[in-house]
Amino acid sequence: MSSVAVLTPESFAEHRSGLGDQETRGGVPEDEAYIPTYLEAFPPLPEKGVPGDKTGEPVGAWSKIRPIKSSVITQVFHVPLEERRYKDNSQFGEGEEAKVCLDIMQKTGAHIELSLAKDQGLSIMVTGKLDSVMKARKEIVARLQTQASATVTIPKEHHRFVIGKNGEKLQELELKTATKINIPRPDDPSNQIKITGTKEGIEKSRHEILLISAEQDKRAVERINLEKVFHPFIAGPYNRLVQEIMQETGARINIPPPSISKDEIFITGEKEPVAQAAIRIRKIYEEKKRKTTTISVEVKKSQHKYIIGPKGNTLQEILDMTGVSVEMPSLESSSETIILRGEPDKLGPALTQVYAKAKSVMVAEVTAPAWLHRFIIGKKGQNIGRITQQLPKVHIEFTDGDEKITLEGPTEEVEIAQNQIQEIIDDLLSRMDYTEITVDQKFHRHLIGKNGTNINRIKEQYKVSVRIPPDNEKSHLVRIEGDPQGVQLAKKELLEMVVRMENERTKDLIIEQRLHRSIIGQKGEKIKEVRDKFPEVIINFPDPASKSDIVQLRGPKNEVEKCSKFLQKIIADLIENSYSVPIPIFKQFHKNIIGKGGANIKKIREETNTKIDLPTENSNSEVIMITGKKANCEAARDRILSIQRELQMNNCMVELHAKQEYHKFLIGRGGGNIRKVRDRTGARIIFPTADDRDQELITIVGREEAIKQAHKELEILIKNLDDVVEDLMLVEPKYHRHFVARRGQVLREIAEEYGGVTVSFPRTGVQSDRVMLKGAKDCVEAAKRRIQEIIGDLEAQVSLECVIPQRFHRAVMGLKGSKVQQITRDYDVQIKFPERDDSQAGPDHHPQENGDLNSDLRDVDHTPRKCDVIVVSGRKEKCEAAREALLALVPVTVDLQVPFDLHRYIIGQKGNGIRKMMEEYEVNIAVPPPDQQSDIIKITGLMCNLERARAGVLERVRELQADQEDRALRGFKLTISVDPKYHPKIIGRKGAVISQIRKDHDVNIQFPDKGDDNQELITITGYERNAQSAKDAIMKIVAGLEEMVSEDVNLDHRVHARIIGGRGKAIRKVMEEFKVDIRFPPPGSDDPNRVTVTGLPDDVDNAVDHLLNQEEEYMMAIVESETMAAYMKPPSRGDVEPRGPAKGFVVRDAPWNAPCNKAPDMSSAEEFPMFGTVVAPRQVSAWGPRKV
Repeated sequence: MSSVAVLTPESFAEHRSGLGDQETRGGVPEDEAYIPTYLEAFPPLPEKGVPGDKTGEPVGAWSKIRPIKSSVITQVFHVPLEERRYKDNSQFGEGEEAKVCLDIMQKTGAHIELSLAKDQGLSIMVTGKLDSVMKARKEIVARLQTQASATVTIPKEHHRFVIGKNGEKLQELELKTATKINIPRPDDPSNQIKITGTKEGIEKSRHEILLISAEQDKRAVERINLEKVFHPFIAGPYNRLVQEIMQETGARINIPPPSISKDEIFITGEKEPVAQAAIRIRKIYEEKKRKTTTISVEVKKSQHKYIIGPKGNTLQEILDMTGVSVEMPSLESSSETIILRGEPDKLGPALTQVYAKAKSVMVAEVTAPAWLHRFIIGKKGQNIGRITQQLPKVHIEFTDGDEKITLEGPTEEVEIAQNQIQEIIDDLLSRMDYTEITVDQKFHRHLIGKNGTNINRIKEQYKVSVRIPPDNEKSHLVRIEGDPQGVQLAKKELLEMVVRMENERTKDLIIEQRLHRSIIGQKGEKIKEVRDKFPEVIINFPDPASKSDIVQLRGPKNEVEKCSKFLQKIIADLIENSYSVPIPIFKQFHKNIIGKGGANIKKIREETNTKIDLPTENSNSEVIMITGKKANCEAARDRILSIQRELQMNNCMVELHAKQEYHKFLIGRGGGNIRKVRDRTGARIIFPTADDRDQELITIVGREEAIKQAHKELEILIKNLDDVVEDLMLVEPKYHRHFVARRGQVLREIAEEYGGVTVSFPRTGVQSDRVMLKGAKDCVEAAKRRIQEIIGDLEAQVSLECVIPQRFHRAVMGLKGSKVQQITRDYDVQIKFPERDDSQAGPDHHPQENGDLNSDLRDVDHTPRKCDVIVVSGRKEKCEAAREALLALVPVTVDLQVPFDLHRYIIGQKGNGIRKMMEEYEVNIAVPPPDQQSDIIKITGLMCNLERARAGVLERVRELQADQEDRALRGFKLTISVDPKYHPKIIGRKGAVISQIRKDHDVNIQFPDKGDDNQELITITGYERNAQSAKDAIMKIVAGLEEMVSEDVNLDHRVHARIIGGRGKAIRKVMEEFKVDIRFPPPGSDDPNRVTVTGLPDDVDNAVDHLLNQEEEYMMAIVESETMAAYMKPPSRGDVEPRGPAKGFVVRDAPWNAPCNKAPDMSSAEEFPMFGTVVAPRQVSAWGPRKV
């Protein structure tokens, strides 16, 4: 027999200490501090027993500590040599035995060690958990030890006891004996059990099986045949009598249930108890058979179930109260006769009870159209749920396809429920209708639309319910239910859709998949054009992964045909335009075919209307691919091949060397010299760039004849340049300064331009007009001509004065003198500005008037100031032109009338607006300071820019005035009064609701601040129309909120965190599912269990039910965890009153407290001697002898 130990907190604490409270306290009262003795605190270890003596129980407190069994066990067993399966291993530990052991260890998780004995027997040690060790042992015996077999014969009926329940007994026996036991199947007449394993295991297994059989031999089984009708009397009410017999006799009695028509009663157990039980049962049977009689009554079949009751409890109740058995006909039988069997004087009361039970329940029916049933039930059973909550004993049953609703329950409650359901039916029939239309099943999915878009739109638009049967029903009826008008409109639209679909045609086009992308176009642009042209046709392309060529068209027949022809035309064009021609072109010519900036290839593409693809620069391919119409491709091919041929013919190249200083002379002024050579010969002449390594190399490219001719001409020019000559020319000394000024800038320019010719003027102070030129003959001649030209310009040079007031000089010069430098280059003149003189500015200085400055500057009738005179030097005609250009650069100021209130908008944020206009129109715009309150804005700039700036400012003024008018319209304000408790709902989570209203209606909505007096006023600002629509949207939300109710529900505060979930995810999900708002109490609330649920009444009820269910579920887990925590925590000392400061660990009767002993003195050299010091021996103390 096994025993069960229950671990309580008290016993757990006792187990940890190893001593009971009664033993540790020694009878000292609990309110006094108990000090244990030394022996109690430190019990001595048990003395080792004398050899040969029987070791009894350990003496002392150590015996109180309960042993704990190890979870890991070790078993060792031996396999003799003659039983070893593998004997011929050349080296132990490396053969099959080792492999088998490794496999067993992996399967079972046990650790196996093998060792070889002197007699060549095998010793095996298995370590691990009990179950793993037993499995490993069985595997080892089966695979490493030779197997024998034997049979044992026991009665067939005992086999099932060897197998046990679900085969557990057999498995346990096989593990225990390390054998394999084969038991014949039930249909096999053999009674022999075969055992396979080692000899030892076979003997153990055989012994166990025989023990099981012997035990069963002592048991008996008796079958008693008694009439079925008397079985209830033998079982007794609620089986109490048969249980009483089983308890008294110890036998087991099996009476067949009423549903099984068998007369046999089985009695099993020991022989004597079985016999006693059989006598008792027969006695009851004979007594009841003698005393009982029967009566028959007719009761409607529908009322039989009320007499039977749930699980037959009513029959048992009648039997218990009256001692009469009620025999009911089977449910399958059509008979309505009920037989009552019992003693005559008790049949009357039993009959009364039968009739009472039969009439205790009423069945009523309510007729309603089958399509209306789900509306009667309501969403999630709301309507019918209210009735069943009020009348819980009434059962309401709806049958699919049947127009009858069955009510069953107590008479009064059934009548009330019947009236309530009839009221719901009348109300629904007055405001709802239905219709059915026949639609071919193949159109159902098109009616539904993708993701239900079509059917959902119809439902929402007409406020109806549309039921389309699923495919497995194979039904064509589509039912529409809802508002009568909505039903008719929905029916009309659905029938129109059906007519369109019946007229639809589906056509498959075979289009090569390679053309699909071309038909669709980039980002679907081309196929969008086709769909826009044929909006009623749906074009479906196959998935690229399917490699299909079928494109499906679906829509009205005529439109599909038109679309098909259109697509076929596109396909034909694509096929025609997809003709490809590969052309191999030498890689070095690709850049010539592309041309500068792609000019050549672009021209060929446009003129031939083809697509030309060239390989990448890094590619090794030389093939250029041309795609398009055949004729166009051939034309493009001929163009490209002609370029290649021309390049091959013109690809001759000759190199020529010339000194770097000759290059400019060879090129000539503006490239004039080299252009003449190119025009005469047709060859290209390439001079080195600054990055080239060889700066003297000149390359000639072109036809062979052209190269030869150009080479010859260049050689002549270079040869002439190589012939250095000296020449003399006369230049008047007055012009020398011009050439040598600015460190000889003019002479350097002449040398660079004319092949490095050297020009030597006389030194300063020498009165001579002789100028020496040295260099190539042609260069010298050209330099002489250039010097003569410069002298001619100097002789014709004049100086003109241009009077411009000094205050405008900076504007005339431009940024870093850029404007003056440009005039100097354009007119080849010298311009000199006077020194700045601020001292002459006096009372005669007048500001410039608006726009008339230029005429004043030209016709001055007063003596100009020296600081206002600009001197222009050069040829007369050029100086006059330069003077006009300078005068044109003098800025002019105009006044512009702009309303003062617009000035700040023209200036813009941080001056950005006015700065942008000044940069755009190249003028200066001066806005008067705010304290002047002036409307005049001054614009200063060139005359050519003033008109543009004036128009730009006026345009900006018109825009600002329009904005002001619009701002006035948008400033319309509207206030509405809304209860402050609704404000958070209108704002929404993180302002989501109010932000959406602001965005939809383009308005600003302002809620009152906390300190405002009118907390209910909400201000809407925007266009009047938009403000009104925003107000309607807010009032619609308020109307919905006013329908809402709030309900408080008590939920244990311990489950709040679980209901809320991590970061509120769980509670948000609940609120979204039930469309309610749930508020939990804040920390420190007076009622921490109160949770408020707000929403529509039905939604609130559903949410509350859900929360209560969650509370019940979570509370079970919390109670369980708290119970476990109570067991796991250490014994509490919280109830012990403080008794002053801790004294540490104190014991009585310690060795060091003995009168003859004292604690060692650490300062004593005798107790703690120094190394090398001789100390006299002393008496041994209680601490024991000293160790040396």
